[in-house]
Amino acid sequence: MKYVVILGDGMADVPSEKLNGKTPLEVAYKPNIDNICKMGEIGMVKTVPSEFKPGSDVANLSVMGYDPFLYYTGRSPLEAVSMGVDVLPTDTTFRTNLVTLSDDEAFENKKMVDYSSGEITTAESRELMKVIDEKLGTEIYRFFGGISYRHLLLWHNDIREIKLTPPHDISGRGIKEYLPDDERFVELIKKSYDILKDHPINKDRIARGLNPANSIWMWGQGKKPMLSPFEEKFGVKGAVISAVDLIKGIGLCAKMQSIDVEGATGNVDSNFDGKAQAGIEALKNNDFVYIHMEAPDESGHHFDKDAKVLSIELIDKKVVGPIYEYLKASGEDFSFLILPDHPTPIDIGTHTSEPVPYAIYRSNAPENCGLTYTEANGKNGEFVEKGCSLMEKFIRG
Repeated sequence: MKYVVILGDGMADVPSEKLNGKTPLEVAYKPNIDNICKMGEIGMVKTVPSEFKPGSDVANLSVMGYDPFLYYTGRSPLEAVSMGVDVLPTDTTFRTNLVTLSDDEAFENKKMVDYSSGEITTAESRELMKVIDEKLGTEIYRFFGGISYRHLLLWHNDIREIKLTPPHDISGRGIKEYLPDDERFVELIKKSYDILKDHPINKDRIARGLNPANSIWMWGQGKKPMLSPFEEKFGVKGAVISAVDLIKGIGLCAKMQSIDVEGATGNVDSNFDGKAQAGIEALKNNDFVYIHMEAPDESGHHFDKDAKVLSIELIDKKVVGPIYEYLKASGEDFSFLILPDHPTPIDIGTHTSEPVPYAIYRSNAPENCGLTYTEANGKNGEFVEKGCSLMEKFIRG
């Protein structure tokens, strides 16, 4: 049996006036996903326990079958693993975004214009983070460049008890009431703005009509995680495919293969064809593949209804369709699990913790629910209250 998880990050939503009272899943043309759903079962799953904030870290741990109450130690340590940064048990890591702050003269009056600096390129951002580390790094803490706007701060102390806010939660808002409650971190943000605002890379971006990456913003702190190997836990050899360090890190911590795809950006312009081909190749040497697509989430954060609908349609056409046809032609039994990790509604631009719809199809035991894949239809099926139990249900039945 081959197992495929299609994870559309932030794909779930709520009815929106922008879409005439429908959700992106209801509007999108997704014949492959709908066909798989109709032949299988549909239900709802609560991927984020009520005690946790609705982040992709907690949600994807749940979907992969790891109870956040037992395994969650923070977002950034998972990203650090993917980036190859050596983290000691006594260290604390922080996700560090390159963001665009408004150019108000007084720092406390600035607004969070763009949590991603206009999806800055990796080449540009790594040059900027190199400068940040050179000018602000010390023996106690260092900065490491990642992908696009997503970077890392490594601190050689246990300082997790700092109040930090994800920048995508405050888009368009003034930063004053969301600044860290630790003056050391406030000073790092202020100094980074002074360093970056007139950097040649940012001057060039402004000249091209792009948002400058004029500040850092830290959040998502945590300690080094310890996950049980996925193969020992579920009895299948697995691989993960994602453009996002967080998902790669979860896979690597679970001793799974992490597969990079050239041109995979985590956005609507991602190389979806490449992800499908990588998935097909991975299934030749693995029993299980987890294919994560970030584009619906990014579209939701930007309040972009058209991009979110398009991202769902691209996942359906370029990833789900080809992999399904490959497995069907192989003659081997296979199972599909399709779901988001959490909703990212286009009307509010951030994550929520409501349950999300899931669809499971087994080629050797079709259930033929006859329903298309939408949030409303998911409520007609089983409700899985403990998200981390869904993987057990998927693999073991």
